[in-house]
Amino acid sequence: MKEFLTCCFIGHRKIKYSLDLEERLTKLIEDLIISFNVGVFLFGSRSQFNDLCYNVVTGLMKKYPHIKRIYVRAEYNYDDKTMSYMLDKYEQTYFPKQIINAGRYSYVERNQIMINQSEFCVFYYDKGYNISNSGTKISLDYAIKRNKKIFNVNEE
Repeated sequence: MKEFLTCCFIGHRKIKYSLDLEERLTKLIEDLIISFNVGVFLFGSRSQFNDLCYNVVTGLMKKYPHIKRIYVRAEYNYDDKTMSYMLDKYEQTYFPKQIINAGRYSYVERNQIMINQSEFCVFYYDKGYNISNSGTKISLDYAIKRNKKIFNVNEE
């Protein structure tokens, strides 16, 4: 069986959506699939960027049915109904046990785990974003220190 590489998505809760952004993102993700054998995509939650990435990857599944969407949860317990809903949207979901006691930093730690598991990291990072301790900035700095291949789709 062919080993697929992994890509994670991390971005601000709110983004400046444009058709151009969606087209650039689609081209990038398709290039990762074709040129770099990426077949596993890790998603976080609670951001417009994750929603956009999810929609793009889901659309590309028609052309590339081997790709997998995995939701990496920052919340521990899900009831059966919520878990069923998640598995209707994603091929897999899991909660990294390392973040059980992380509290409000669970999202940052979850992002670091996603980065560690990925060869490629697609970010939506806006340098003008108005939060000094932005989780996206913390995650971007972490990915840089880990020497990951980084794409910031907010840069033109």
